[in-house]
Amino acid sequence: MGAYPTVYRRSISDPARFWGPAARDVRWSVPPDRVLDDGAPPFYRWFTGGELNTCDNALDRHVEQGRGDLPALVVAGPGGDARSYTYAELTALTARFAGVLAELGVEAGNRVLVHLPPGARAVVAMLACARLGAVHVIPADADPEPEELAAMIDATGPKVVVTAAGAGTGKPAMATALRLATHRAAHCVLWRRPGAGAEPAPPRDVDWDEAMASAGPARCVPVAATDPLQIVFAPDRTGPLKGVVRDNGGSAVALRWSLENLYGVGPGEAVGVSTAVPPAALPGAVYAPLLTGSTIVLCPAGFAPWRTIARHRVKAMLITRAELAALRAAGPDGEPPADCDLTPLQALHLPDGAPGGEIARWTARALGRPAAGAWQEPEYGRPLACAPHALEPPPVPADSVGLPAPGFDLRVLDPAGEPVPPGGQGELAVRLPLPPGTLSSLWREDDRFMERYLSRCPGHCLTGVIGRMDERGRVWVTGRSGG
Repeated sequence: MGAYPTVYRRSISDPARFWGPAARDVRWSVPPDRVLDDGAPPFYRWFTGGELNTCDNALDRHVEQGRGDLPALVVAGPGGDARSYTYAELTALTARFAGVLAELGVEAGNRVLVHLPPGARAVVAMLACARLGAVHVIPADADPEPEELAAMIDATGPKVVVTAAGAGTGKPAMATALRLATHRAAHCVLWRRPGAGAEPAPPRDVDWDEAMASAGPARCVPVAATDPLQIVFAPDRTGPLKGVVRDNGGSAVALRWSLENLYGVGPGEAVGVSTAVPPAALPGAVYAPLLTGSTIVLCPAGFAPWRTIARHRVKAMLITRAELAALRAAGPDGEPPADCDLTPLQALHLPDGAPGGEIARWTARALGRPAAGAWQEPEYGRPLACAPHALEPPPVPADSVGLPAPGFDLRVLDPAGEPVPPGGQGELAVRLPLPPGTLSSLWREDDRFMERYLSRCPGHCLTGVIGRMDERGRVWVTGRSGG
């Protein structure tokens, strides 16, 4: 692809010509007739006329192309044990859970609220929704309050809720939310974690394992590229939770392109993901590797991941700043053992901000690898700024979140919407059109979408984040705006 400045300029100067070739890496049941539909600004659409199935691209096509025996998902345990699923196994599990949902009446366009701890079942549940053309609804917060879950239920009207019982997440909060909500979900699929005392209450509640034992597999249902893939509910400083809508086609193209071209992880290679990564970032961390034909290695939060990284030859690791700070504070116990071969690992990626000097120095000394920051918001599906190691970027300071990701024409604006000179502080904004895979609107709230993001500075999408950029394009995030 070339060096970062060249790639970035191409993505901004002619976005349709940039993303058009990227769409060739996606399998379409009907190819799109337009890459960028700019007929109704500021509501831009990507890959209009195209039809595809995101689950088919993430799973089935790899099996059909002879890669079914490759590992798709590895779920590591605290003690170093791991459960591995090949592409063929994960496809079979997903098709069967899609069959469970179909038997419960889920069809294309229906919503399914998924509130599960990070793990194989959460991955299967999201992919099964995509397989049916249904929309999975997820909270951006790992532990939302019952009132917040009830608001999500009422806003999206899910036909089915998928949740867990047991320590840490699920049934108690969800049971309260289902009572509080005005909308009555037809069914609740309940995964009973080990030691959970909760029992399903038929006919609404359905036991995950029992349903899977009797379900038949469901096929992939093609949907329009512009149809929603997921709704992520995130906090809003100025009002109630906002349901961020991300579509199928744009998400598939952008996530497939980003993993390989920004982070250097290609087919057959592994990306590690800590379960402490913010829930809003997890869909991208799941879909991007599977769309690429790579392996997801889920590492349990609170435990040093080095042996897991070495065992599965992880090339890029998503981990939080808090986890790295805790490992640094642990002294020698937090560092990789001497017999731990981290040769394939190229970098640690922090989806929740800049590493800062102390963490950057520690990772450089203890691992011989950089810790790369990023700036990610629930609205955009992937980082707006990062350190794109695969594109030979210029050096990025440890207190910076990186460089604008290709496709994001980042600007710093003053309160009047005028550009701020390099180094000056203001609100970070993206000049329209937004790149593929970002929010197309808020769920059934187009007016709120316009008011919150687009109206105040026409031609731009306001991020609600305060920051600055220097003359080399490097980005610093310093706070939140009042709007």
